[in-house]
Amino acid sequence: MHIEVDSHTHTIASGHAYSSLGENVAAAAGRGIKLLAITEHGPAMPGSPHIWFFKNMRVIPRIMNGIGILRGIEANIINKKGELDIDDSLHPHLDIVLASLHEPVIEPSTRSIHTDAVIKAMSSGKIDVFAHGGNPIFPIEVDEVAKAARAYNVLVEINNSSFTTSRPGSDKNCASLAEAVGRHEAKLTFGSDAHIACNVGRFVECIAFVERIGFPSERILSTCCHRFITFLQEKHKTNLETLVALYSRPT
Repeated sequence: MHIEVDSHTHTIASGHAYSSLGENVAAAAGRGIKLLAITEHGPAMPGSPHIWFFKNMRVIPRIMNGIGILRGIEANIINKKGELDIDDSLHPHLDIVLASLHEPVIEPSTRSIHTDAVIKAMSSGKIDVFAHGGNPIFPIEVDEVAKAARAYNVLVEINNSSFTTSRPGSDKNCASLAEAVGRHEAKLTFGSDAHIACNVGRFVECIAFVERIGFPSERILSTCCHRFITFLQEKHKTNLETLVALYSRPT
């Protein structure tokens, strides 16, 4: 299985990552990634960029070193209402919005409260990807989340970092979530969640994981730039003309 899209990466702008944008792009090119999302942490995360950082992402070229660039954010779900730490004024500047639960931002609670918060974030129409949902600190009702992902056209992320250096104990939860996504015919994306360039586009664990559970590759959008861009167009993202032209047909 070849992965063309890395939908979740961080640079030094996130405050606790260690590589520049240029270093990440070079690493992505070396691994055969064709579409790279820049998704710095949202403003509620300690050390994250100022909101102006995200509004100024238009200065980042659409294509760097032959790789298409998505200007994005990993927003934080900040309460049980599923609200995010960004306001509506930021959305026109973003190609992709990930949403996740982080301990420094929201206190872990019950499975029911976590599930409601995630589903409300999905139903808001303001997110495109639910990130690292296998985190054992924030257990969820996987079938309910998977059904909502299908209903609201939100991708569920399988996060390579969850199998290596982050969120220990995620494996079983990731399997349960991915299997629920399969049952309810939703779709997955792969995110490296790289905080250093050497991990950008690294999906050894993700690939082994989906092969082990038998998840169908045709429902993993990271395998095809064209399908990923088509998904973003379905989500009414604008200013993607250069990328649409670059990936006008499946590769």
